[in-house]
Amino acid sequence: MKHLPRTILPLILALLALVSLANAAQAQDPIRRGRALVGEFCSRCHAVARFGKSPNRDALPFRTLGRNFDLDQFPRLLERGISSTHPDMPEFKFSEDDAHAATAYLRSIQR
Repeated sequence: MKHLPRTILPLILALLALVSLANAAQAQDPIRRGRALVGEFCSRCHAVARFGKSPNRDALPFRTLGRNFDLDQFPRLLERGISSTHPDMPEFKFSEDDAHAATAYLRSIQR
């Protein structure tokens, strides 16, 4: 096994530190964290930004969720686990912190 040149190791360590700092910053910013979570779990069907159409035409765009749903109740729903009778909607459950982060993001995009 070859050894890495001495100049590569500091670069690798710096890159790992930057990735770690970026993850810590995202964890501290609930809106950024919420955007990442909603993007990961919901964007396959729902429009999850201020503009754009939902990939699934039957899926509500999240920017209008607050019109029909009390967003104050949303974190509890996410923590208990959301399930739907719609066959395409998966069941999922968020931690308390993730539920509040997702809700913070949803509040930020309401129109």
